[in-house]
This record gives sequence, C-alpha cells and structure tokens, in this order.
Amino acid sequence: MMWGRCFLNVISCTWFLNIIQDEFMNGKIGLDSTMKLLEKLHITFDVAHVKHVFKKTVDKRKVHTINIEDFRAIYRTIVHRTEFHELFCAYSPNHKILADTELIEFLKKEQFQTEDSEIRALEIILKYEPIDEVRKRRQLSFEGFIRYMSSEDSSIFKKDHRTVYQDMNHPLCDYFISSSHNTYLISDQLIGPSDLFGYISALLKGCRCLEIDCWDGSNNEPVVYHGHTLTSKISFSSVIHVIDKYAFAASEYPVILSLENHCSPKQQEVMAQHLEDILGDKLLTSTIGDSVVTQLPSPEALKFKILIKNKKVGTIEETMLRKGQDSHGETAEISEEEYSSEEDETDEKAPLQPKGNSSKRKGENKPSSTPRKKAKIKKIKIAIELSDLVIYTKSEKFVSFEYSLANQKCYENNSIGEVKARKFVKHSGNEFVSHTSRFITRIYPKGTRTNSSNYNPQEFWNVGCQMVALNFQTPGVQMELQTGKFLDNGGCGYILKPEFLRNHSSTFNPYNVGRYSKPMSLSIRLISGHQLPPSNLSKTNKADPLVQIEIYGVPEDQVKRKSSVIKSNALSPRWDETFSFTVQVPELALIRFCVEDEISLVANEFLGQYTLPLLSLSKGYRNVPLFSKNGGKLEPASLFVYVWYY
Repeated sequence: MMWGRCFLNVISCTWFLNIIQDEFMNGKIGLDSTMKLLEKLHITFDVAHVKHVFKKTVDKRKVHTINIEDFRAIYRTIVHRTEFHELFCAYSPNHKILADTELIEFLKKEQFQTEDSEIRALEIILKYEPIDEVRKRRQLSFEGFIRYMSSEDSSIFKKDHRTVYQDMNHPLCDYFISSSHNTYLISDQLIGPSDLFGYISALLKGCRCLEIDCWDGSNNEPVVYHGHTLTSKISFSSVIHVIDKYAFAASEYPVILSLENHCSPKQQEVMAQHLEDILGDKLLTSTIGDSVVTQLPSPEALKFKILIKNKKVGTIEETMLRKGQDSHGETAEISEEEYSSEEDETDEKAPLQPKGNSSKRKGENKPSSTPRKKAKIKKIKIAIELSDLVIYTKSEKFVSFEYSLANQKCYENNSIGEVKARKFVKHSGNEFVSHTSRFITRIYPKGTRTNSSNYNPQEFWNVGCQMVALNFQTPGVQMELQTGKFLDNGGCGYILKPEFLRNHSSTFNPYNVGRYSKPMSLSIRLISGHQLPPSNLSKTNKADPLVQIEIYGVPEDQVKRKSSVIKSNALSPRWDETFSFTVQVPELALIRFCVEDEISLVANEFLGQYTLPLLSLSKGYRNVPLFSKNGGKLEPASLFVYVWYY
C-alpha cells in the first residue's frame, strides 16, 4: 500500500510537470503565462482571483515573476478545494485514489445515483480523469474528482430536466408558455429605441410568445413601435424576417405572435401578405385535422409552426369555408364593449395618459367580475386576409369569468392587466383557476410601468395563467424567476401545468391550498462558495459574502433564509450552515440562491444568483452555478451545497 501511494505521488507529479515544465525553461514566468498554464490544465478561473493570488505570491519577494513551486502553490490555492478533499478522503482509503468500486459507493450513498451506477462511474472516470495511467486503471485521482465535482454533471439542476421530458401532447392551454411584453423595446416604454435585437434575444432565450405593436407607416408599410410615445420605429417586414430566421433556434415548439394591431385595413392586408410571403410553410393558416375545433392542438402537433394571435372575424369554421377564395379588399367590423373603470389606467398601451385618479379609495379592492359602468361600443375594422390567418389564438376582450364559461370558445383567449388580474387572484382564485384550465390567458404589465419594470410572475403562474408576459430587457428578480422556471423541460418554452391547474373541476386556490397540499421537506446545507465575483468596492479582490435562499410559490410557501456573513473572502468562503424548509405545493415552487456582499449593516450588493424549479433539484453534493444581473454565466463562480428532500 505504501508503495502504491508513492507510485501515485510520482504519477501525479509527473503528469503535472509534463504539462507545465516547458513554460519554465527560463526558470520564471509572469502573470500571462500563469493563466495560460491554468487553461492548459483545463481549469476555469476568474482572472481577478488569479491576479490576486499571483500578486500575493510576488509581493512577498518584491518581484514580478514566479518559479515552478510558486505556480504549484497558486494552482493548489485556486483548484484544490478543502471541502472536495474532505469528501474525497472519506471514500478513498489511501487519500490518493478512488477505485471504481469506491466511486460507485460515493455515487450511490452521496449522489443518490442508484441506477446504472457502475456505468456512470466509468463514464465519470473516462470523462474527467486527466492522468492517463490512472484512467487506464479505471480509477479517479483527486484531480479527476475535482473536475467531476465542478462540472455540469454535478450541477444542482436535474440532468433529465435539461431535455424535453414532459408529455407535449396536451392541448396548448395546459402549458405555461414563455411570453414577452413589448418585445421590440430594449429599454424604457417612452423614448427608448425599438430594435430587432429584442426579438432575437427573446427567441434565443426560448421565448414562445412575442408581442408586435403594429401601426400605419409611410409608403403603405406598417411599422412596429410603442404607439403615442417617442420610441423609435422599425418596419413590420424586418421584424417578421428576424422571427423567420430565429423562431426555432432554441426550441422546435410553436411560436405565437401576439399582434397589438392599430393598422388600417389596407395596411393589415400588407401585414398578412408579409406574414405569408416571409414565413411560408412555417405560418399556420389552417386547422390540423377537423375543421370543427372542440379542443386546442398540442405543442407536439404544432412543432415548427408560427401562430398569429389577433382579433378575428367570426369562427374558425367560417375561415376554413373561405379557404381558396380571394378576400382581397374585404373588411369586417367587430363590436367591442368598452368599460370605463379604474382598471382603464392599467391599459397596456396607454402609459402616457393615465386616466382617473389612481389612488385607492375605500371598497375598491374588490374586483368586479361584472363590469361597473358600461360605456360606448367600440367598432374595430379588420381585414379578412389578416383575420383568416388567426386560427387557434383568437383574442377576445375579457368580460367576466361567468361570461367566458358561458360563451367563450376553446380557441379564444383573453389578455388581462396585472392590476385587475391581481385582484382576481386574491378574491376569485377558484374561478381564475377554472378559467385558465379552459382558456389561454395572457397577463401584461400595467401601463404606468414606463421604465419597463416587471411584476412578480409567480402570483399569476399560481392560478395557471399560461402567458405571463414580462419585459425581457429588464433584469431583476422577476426575470430571474422567469428564466429559472423555463429552464425546465429542456428550456423549450413550454411547461406542462400541474394536474390541479389543468383539471376543469379543480377547486385549487393558491391562498388556501387545502387538500392540494403535498408537503415536501427540504434541507439544504450551504457548504462553501468558490471564486465568487469580488465586490465592486474592493481594491483587494475581497467581498463579505452572504447567501439568501428564497422559495417562491403559493403565498404559504414564500420564505427567505439568510446565511451568516464571511468576512473578506470571495475566493473560498466556507459556511457549513443547514437550512430546512417545508413546501406545501412543490409543483409550483421555485428556489433562488442569491449571493450578496454585505456593504454595511443595512445594505448589500448583488454578486450573483441562480433560480430553478424546486422539483428540478438534484439530491446530494451539488454545485450551484451563478449568473449575473443580466443573465450571463459567472463561470467559475459557484456555491457548493448538499441537497436532501423527501
């Protein structure tokens, strides 16, 4: 055994020296060569941390270069994490090597990998063991173990949730659908630029419902911009070209174009022409199967299709009868009852003219499921050519839950402003759930959010709203929840709703979950952090990090827990603290890890976060990747945790 240990030391040393020695031909190297060597050793690192450790090493001797022993010390500081070593030694009798049998035991006991653990162990050795001699012996050195524990294979996000695993054959209304608001804007709602990048960015993030605000433009060419504001304009045709190019880059499931249509019938015909010419076969122009529609088709049946969501004249059946006829120049009028109430001020498209007094008076919190003051009848002219492109996503003005239940067809959907919707969630939760189990419902931000801020989407997912539209260009907790939720099911933009939000006879209410509670006991041991982003205020590459673990879900499940603060350590803070949670409705819950730097007793600075669905948590020792405010990966910054639940 002693010989084996010496032999392993020699092999490990030889491997290390073979990779680095050429760089040390002249005895010493500088910072750039140090970083190149770390890359050669396949180590991801934060430049700021390497600079800091390098500077500490050279400052002692007042030189600007290091020798081979210094490099080895820097490598160990950055790579050889003590928490990994403790774990490795617990399963390695000689503290140098894990035989395949020992790795299998680790995978079964600690990583809850009970199926195919032999195959899995071999895969890990072949993929992560950098030393040839060790790999050939079907063993894992500490170097290989570090690489495995830091990899995506040890990520907190369940491996099988990274691909589409849910049943995609339910009707469209049975899914949460990743949805964006005013997709063409890339900053605020008043004077900011409209930009094609808004569409590219949203589609690459897996967004499946895009909004297009269409207005009459010059030369009979419709334009896209935020009406009655100073936001810049882009041509409708250029938007459709970009959508054609990127629609299925991130997901093969259907894209819905939500048209906010303010165009004259003449320019609506131009829109219809562009949609057909540019999108070609991708555009859904007729029903799938029966022309009598009693149920929406599934995402699976609509793969690689683009659907138009707009107001429509008459029924789908009438549209199908018109197929093949020339309806050029034909228009029809739709009558819509306009209701006047405080809710008007939340109109999606009128941020510049808030109507009435928005301050709350007594008794105004109760939502009216029947409108208060009936006002004028509004007539809307629609070109038949555009109307006929609306198949399964016909926009209908929302009147009340009772009205929808009695009159609404399965292919008709509603848009409800966040203020009105929030009141329904609080006071008519059951009816709201019943409504969304039948009809696609879109929620949009109130018009007074001129700075493109977002509401919390969770409260509307809690009642089954399918299209909870957010301003994708605005970073913050709300977009982090959106991103975290739609990581699930392979990031395809469609997530099957829990059964209690699909069932027409469900009595689920997020404010009183009752018999729908399936409590989950969750325990998270926060062990350590690794190469966290240093504080913006620190000249010495330090931070005083703390971690907040938050659960978002039904009101009863909302909770925030906070770790202690580790002073002056962004490279390798160690907490070893355990947090326990009981979650009543795990199917709707998200968990968010947020790392902050304590600036003072009252203020913290955001360093990084990661959000994922509670049911996508892997058990065992896991790394938690961290993302920046703008959604970029902060590699190699991560947390190391132990997850357990039943």
